[in-house]
Amino acid sequence: MRTLYFDCFAGASGNMILGALIAAGIDMESLKAELQKMEIPDFDLEVEIVDRSGIASTHVNVRVPTESKHRHLRDIEQIITNSEVSDSVKSRSTAIFRRLADAEAKVHGIAAEKVHFHEVGGMDAIVDVVGACIGFEMLGIEAFSCSKIHLGSGFVEMEHGKFPVPPPAVAELLRGVPVYSTEIEGELITPTGAAIISTLCDGYGTLPEIKVEQTVYGAGTRAYEKFPNSLRILIGETTDEKQSTISEQLILLQTNIDDASPQILGFVMERAFELGANDCWFTPIQMKKNRPATMLSVLCSEEKKHQITELIYRETTSLGVREQPLLRDALTREVVQVNTEYGSIEVKLGILDGKIVNTMPEYDQVQQAARTHSVPFSKVRDAALEKVNASRLAAAK
Repeated sequence: MRTLYFDCFAGASGNMILGALIAAGIDMESLKAELQKMEIPDFDLEVEIVDRSGIASTHVNVRVPTESKHRHLRDIEQIITNSEVSDSVKSRSTAIFRRLADAEAKVHGIAAEKVHFHEVGGMDAIVDVVGACIGFEMLGIEAFSCSKIHLGSGFVEMEHGKFPVPPPAVAELLRGVPVYSTEIEGELITPTGAAIISTLCDGYGTLPEIKVEQTVYGAGTRAYEKFPNSLRILIGETTDEKQSTISEQLILLQTNIDDASPQILGFVMERAFELGANDCWFTPIQMKKNRPATMLSVLCSEEKKHQITELIYRETTSLGVREQPLLRDALTREVVQVNTEYGSIEVKLGILDGKIVNTMPEYDQVQQAARTHSVPFSKVRDAALEKVNASRLAAAK
């Protein structure tokens, strides 16, 4: 399987990803021709090789006319879906912007459809995202994985003021993703870079077993002293093409509680998910002195263990938490975007041996569409499933 690995030792941005793909050999004229299918007015790609602390890296600057308006999600989806780019590029691109909208919506406490995109809604950001998806298709990339992500540090100026790195939307996009920070100041991972990587990648951590064919670098705009502000991507064939599941090491945290109110337990579950828990559940049990009680179980990554254990101690009456390492085997997953009469819906596909064995529309988006259109939840869900099945039948012919 042809695999791309993002090595984010200096974070990532949309133009760093696009620069690395150009360095990997995608044809510039073909890329521009594909982007022109979106009817973008007077855009250009300025490409140059720059030095980033001794590493020759490809820098891309997207030139577009100055804009003053802010776009909504539906505006961007219309630009992409009404174009003549391939279905795979449309699906990946709209999924990335949908993820961006969901993150902004969570931060601002509004519906995704009401989000005003600021910097990431500009035509240059649209070119970055769609251009990257075109590049992935040109290079025949089938799978994506990523290193731990270097965030940077300090503060960044945004539309709403001055915020710490990572800013709120980026922190939401990277929920569940292993990250770290060092003394390097600045925003190393941008919303566009975080959205592309978190939408496409199936796994994070060390480089998977791969026969490397290319190693290339996409340059960030800022130049640091003795720090290579570049994104490295490695492309090659994974050694086991038959691998159809992903194994990952997780931690199971458990504690028995016999004197906490249901409201407290409900709050703990909500906070656990906000902190990045993979799963959380309650089991009714019987404790000493015949007391009915609740066993709280939380499944999380090693990186989240300390935060969630601290949450349990601070919010419940627990005096001890049991810890058990677990190896979880999961289907490889792919997210596709389908357009229904109720709007655009993300659908998660579970894949085994190259075949789709599980299909599930995104709950939050189905719920929102059902409320917006005043129709039953099942009607929106079934409409999304019908679109996925129709696409699969068309592809099989």
